[in-house]
Amino acid sequence: MMNTSSSTKTNLTNNGAVTGNPLAGLGWAAFVFIVITVAVFSILVKLGLWQLERAEFKRAWDITLNERQNQAAINFDSLLQVIAEHTSNANSEQQTLTGYRIAVSVSPVSKQVLLLDNQIYMGQVGYLAYQVFQVNASSPHLLVELGFVPADKDRRILPDISSISTGRYKLIGRIYQKQTNPLSDHLMAETGNPMRFQNLNIDELSQLLGYPLLPVVLQPDNVPDLSLPQPWQPIPLSAQKHQGYALQWFTMAAVFLGLMAWLAHKKWQAGAH
Repeated sequence: MMNTSSSTKTNLTNNGAVTGNPLAGLGWAAFVFIVITVAVFSILVKLGLWQLERAEFKRAWDITLNERQNQAAINFDSLLQVIAEHTSNANSEQQTLTGYRIAVSVSPVSKQVLLLDNQIYMGQVGYLAYQVFQVNASSPHLLVELGFVPADKDRRILPDISSISTGRYKLIGRIYQKQTNPLSDHLMAETGNPMRFQNLNIDELSQLLGYPLLPVVLQPDNVPDLSLPQPWQPIPLSAQKHQGYALQWFTMAAVFLGLMAWLAHKKWQAGAH
């Protein structure tokens, strides 16, 4: 009787009928294959979902910008209050001060012109020119954008741009905050006038110049004595672009999952024969 049971068990095993844990025969290679498939697929899907979240944020942000553009310009005291509220909000995202319109009476602090390097306008490489202005003696100074200046083919030659002369000016325009460069956000300033720098790091610029600066830049509607173009791109990537990137990630996830399923099927067929 015992011999018959042993013979039957052996025949069932040889014919492929295996009892017990069905994953026991997979081996480490199959286990690693499954782990990699699940991990990579999950990462691709999460990247797609993150892009959709950014698209939703950009849509809401675009609505906020349009509302701010249609509001009346606020005065300097109101601007200081808005900045204080923004600073106290630990969860506030960068650029949330962008788009407010302000009206201020200012005077140039000096004739120093500042040039933000590696800017592109209408397909042309150049600089964004800035000058520092004072509102009053007790408040931080305000960085004012003068406009876009094309760059010379020779990097050693800086553009010849005149600063705004001494006087009191009424400036009306919109404020913005530059997006931080994730690779390098240091000022990396050179010497001279004009002074070229690589990133609009206002904290480091304030330390270099030796006086406090507001954490925003004013782009006036009209710059006295100058007529330079003023690029306005508060949202570097639109909601539509984020949606496009999300579709790409989801497509990659689907293709990857299909490829891994095909490889697993081919491996199973080879093992079956």
